[in-house]
Amino acid sequence: MHLYTVRRALLGLLLVTFLTGCQTAYYGVMEKFGVEKRDLLRRAVALARDEQKETGKEFQDALTRLQVLYGGTGSDLEKTYGRLKADLDSCRSGAEDARKRIRDMDRVAEDLFAEWNSEIAQFSNPAFAADSRRKLSETRSKYQQLAGSLRSAESTMEPVLKSFQEHVLYLKHNLNAAAIGSLKGEATRIETQIRDLIVQMNGSIQQADAFIRTLE
Repeated sequence: MHLYTVRRALLGLLLVTFLTGCQTAYYGVMEKFGVEKRDLLRRAVALARDEQKETGKEFQDALTRLQVLYGGTGSDLEKTYGRLKADLDSCRSGAEDARKRIRDMDRVAEDLFAEWNSEIAQFSNPAFAADSRRKLSETRSKYQQLAGSLRSAESTMEPVLKSFQEHVLYLKHNLNAAAIGSLKGEATRIETQIRDLIVQMNGSIQQADAFIRTLE
């Protein structure tokens, strides 16, 4: 395996492992490996982005399953319902993972910006200090936009999941052709919610990619 690939894998593992522990000890260990907070933030953003991608796929699967169920394809209702229930569980789990990744990302960002701001005071050259202060402000502003986009997408998952959960529960109690026919309108509404959510998630993923490029 390529050395760079190994390093990225180890960095990702350490990030996941230590973010739940002592931050100071974690940063100390990473600095010994030559990994600074800037690198950690880039990786944390990448993890949050990747989680959004995976969760988006789960919602896309759910959308496809709804279309099959209400598309009049003559599919096995019991089997399709079981898969739809599994899709719901996967979406719910993905939403929680996405929420956790954003929290982890925020913690690293806060620590990086605090360190950056405190280190500006070490400059005796006012031009260096002013330039560093400007770059900090720009980076923080871009990060806040990214974080806001990710949190907005994450919060939008909740009402979609609630509608989806109620729909699946009702299907459980009324799994027959007549109920399927009566629920087509409601299913269309949920499908629209999911499509809108996926569009929003894709937008936040693009913002994450753009922010990562600013840290490279």
